[in-house]
Amino acid sequence: MSQAQKTFSAPKKTTGQKISSTISWIIVIGLVLWSTTGMSFDWQKALNSMPIVKRIFQGLFHPEWTFFNESEGVVDNMLITLETAFLGTSAAAILAVPFGFLAARNMSKRFVWISWIGKRILNVIRTLPELIVAIVFLVAVGPGPFAGMLAIGFHSIGMIGKLYSEAIENMDEGPMEALTAVGANRIQTLFFSVLPQVLPEFFSFALYKFEIDVRAASVLGMVGAGGIGTPLLFSLQSQAWNRVGIIFIGIIIAVVIIDFISGAIRKRLV
Repeated sequence: MSQAQKTFSAPKKTTGQKISSTISWIIVIGLVLWSTTGMSFDWQKALNSMPIVKRIFQGLFHPEWTFFNESEGVVDNMLITLETAFLGTSAAAILAVPFGFLAARNMSKRFVWISWIGKRILNVIRTLPELIVAIVFLVAVGPGPFAGMLAIGFHSIGMIGKLYSEAIENMDEGPMEALTAVGANRIQTLFFSVLPQVLPEFFSFALYKFEIDVRAASVLGMVGAGGIGTPLLFSLQSQAWNRVGIIFIGIIIAVVIIDFISGAIRKRLV
């Protein structure tokens, strides 16, 4: 073996590392096996559901195209879904900024407990699923897209705020220290050092969350939050598979377009 091959060869694992790796794999495999013990799978029920699955696929290949352009059809409801997701994500992207700075460790080095509180707040907000939050807002403000927007906005604050805080913590602190050294105050340091570095990532995170929220808004409509989920639920209940098919096609087209546009914008930002 040449000297170069010796230099770049992978280091051999010690006996302790091998034992630790083996124990880790045993624990992982044990957890997987343990998690499957509580699952009960009824093959007969699965076989009985196959005709329904077949009808859904038939609806995808033979959709009711007239419902696509009908009043309160796929297009109208998909636009409501996009509006719900956009407004909810936009509000969350703005409201998450102070939470992101609050949770960032390098923004409160003297008072570590401030960062700890900020992270715990974001954890609590992020823990609540959009569906549960939407049901709460449906009771508070009534059924409709407004409740869906509030649910998406509330949940998105937790996720976007966490991403914001990580972007702030990973930024280059050199410019901030240089401004502080020449006598700049915290406001000047924020506007001329911190924000120019993190704003592109902030916009990228908000766009990424918007992609996710479009899918979430489609589901929230099924509990009364408006949008494409409402006619989808009615079509499933009435077993109008051709209408279910065109709704699925509309959702797929909208999500693919949003993903493509958002991905292109995020590549330019970061």
